Amino acid sequence: MAGRQLADKWLKTEALLSNADVAPHIPHTQIYSADTLKSMVHQHGMVVIKPLRGGGGYGVIRVAWKNGRYAFTYMSKTRVFGSFEAMFTALEKARTKRKYMIQQGIVLARIGGRPIDYRVKVVKENGKWGYRSMVGRLARPGLFVTNLCKGGTMMTAREGLALSFRNKKVSTKKRREMRNLTNTCISIMENAFPGIEQLGFDYGVDTGGKIWIFEVNTRPQ
Repeated sequence: MAGRQLADKWLKTEALLSNADVAPHIPHTQIYSADTLKSMVHQHGMVVIKPLRGGGGYGVIRVAWKNGRYAFTYMSKTRVFGSFEAMFTALEKARTKRKYMIQQGIVLARIGGRPIDYRVKVVKENGKWGYRSMVGRLARPGLFVTNLCKGGTMMTAREGLALSFRNKKVSTKKRREMRNLTNTCISIMENAFPGIEQLGFDYGVDTGGKIWIFEVNTRPQ
């Protein structure tokens, strides 16, 4: 079973933004350019740039601005600069030569100082959508990306939420919110892109407990 594949992250983000209930859960997202990057990093303090196509954390870079200084982090290495121009020049050499998008950085809840996010996978069989998995992905020490192929640790979503918030009731509530949001997003995606048969939703939960949708995959691992 494959179903329709859709690689472009921007198209999927636009579809989700069209829904008033889902839009508040989408981080501020724009197509990558120097002017937009400068504006967004000043607005949010931290952003993440990622290729429009591709997965596994490949090419994902975090950019930050604080006290007049700029920095970017790729994998475990951070470089600091005194001006945006110097940072951008180095960034252009470091990033992959693909089209990129910029996404508002979210300060994720952590376990032992390591950020955790969540993957919810759903599959359509015999005309009905069903849940296959809800897992947490804990970043390898020293990394901000949580991908398992980059050394992340997998656990159940229930376990991840309970450990990061140290509260069983909060864990239950957030899992329910995540499922409700997933159900709404399935309808949006199916209407926008007929023929899809599997979806993987990447969620983050920030330190205040708000759920964010980072991206949707039509070929989730």
